[in-house]
Amino acid sequence: MSCLLCDELGGTVLWRDDFCRVVRADEPDYPGFLRVILNAHVKEMTDLPAAGQQALLRVVLATETALREVVQPDKVNLASLGNVVSHLHWHVIPRFTDDPHFPNPVWGARQRDTPHAAPPDLNALLRAALSRQLARVRETG
Repeated sequence: MSCLLCDELGGTVLWRDDFCRVVRADEPDYPGFLRVILNAHVKEMTDLPAAGQQALLRVVLATETALREVVQPDKVNLASLGNVVSHLHWHVIPRFTDDPHFPNPVWGARQRDTPHAAPPDLNALLRAALSRQLARVRETG
């Protein structure tokens, strides 16, 4: 059986280790929309042992912190859905009061046609912030 997140990276890789990767999704309306993707094919968080659950959640939280530092959103949405792609991954989505769907979910009814602007060097800024945050995670274990 083929799996999109086993066969493809899922976006532009900003950080990666043997366990998981952080990618920037190709979502033009949502600059800074990130995914934390487990490298192994696992369906649910509870399919991981406790140590794996904690490790993945630490990466998700470090990713949120890096995202908040770089793009300074009004809100961050975290979601682990997997209804379409049944491979464990988390969405880390910056939300702004002027984004196309706010206050609805990004998959909800569109409210406006104005995507939030992003700096041209967003990938580089996110890579640097992720490296700092994930180095702290490793130091504190």
